Amino acid sequence: MDEKKKQAIRTELYKKNNLNADLIPKHIAIIMDGNGRWAKKRLLPRTFGHKAGAEAVRKTIKACVELNIKYLTLYVFSTENWKRPKEEVGFLMGFLRELIKKEVNGLEKEGARLRILGDNSMLSPELLTDIQFAENKTAHCDTLNINLMINYGGRFEILNACKNLLKEKIDPGKLTEEIFEQHLYTKDSPELDLLIRTGGDNIRLSNFLLWQVAYSEMFFLETLWPDFDKKTLIKILQKFQLRDRKFGGLSTQPHVS
Repeated sequence: MDEKKKQAIRTELYKKNNLNADLIPKHIAIIMDGNGRWAKKRLLPRTFGHKAGAEAVRKTIKACVELNIKYLTLYVFSTENWKRPKEEVGFLMGFLRELIKKEVNGLEKEGARLRILGDNSMLSPELLTDIQFAENKTAHCDTLNINLMINYGGRFEILNACKNLLKEKIDPGKLTEEIFEQHLYTKDSPELDLLIRTGGDNIRLSNFLLWQVAYSEMFFLETLWPDFDKKTLIKILQKFQLRDRKFGGLSTQPHVS
């Protein structure tokens, strides 16, 4: 499909859902919570929830492309997730390898660039090889940038940035937020506009993007991650566009003081 036709379809999608193209967030992040509870409600093993969650990821990627969201950051596996039962961790790592190999051609077709961000020191050589292949294969894509956060922790990211700054012997007097941000995993992504957490149980960040979330809008949903879809995302965008984002300044809306 040529770009002109894509734009016409997107314009119609915005119009149908009362969305302002100028207020579409550039960068959204999602804490994908609720896979286990989704499976439990159906009397299924937790692994079935993770498989259903993978389908929700596919739907979300497609929706972001259709809505012209340029950056999508997904919390896949935290530094704390190693505490889970060995069987589940083993399944998740194997499932991740399988997904990367299975989905890379589809991602390239969608124009989606894949980056895996986090501490890769604990990942297997086989997974690292698959990651490198997927990143290289999609490096030319620019429709959507996907950050998969694997073995990621917000505190570790900030601490790691500090260590690297010390190694570089940066003059503390010349250290700025911009310089600091260039030492974070997300240095190639714009400011985070919108953070979504599914699952309902937890209204917290769970050590995710602690620096980046400073001025992002947050939405905590009752929806379990496997049930997340384009319709859900559009509802969030509608609410997002009604928020008055002052960034510490005065309101841009005349009726708000």
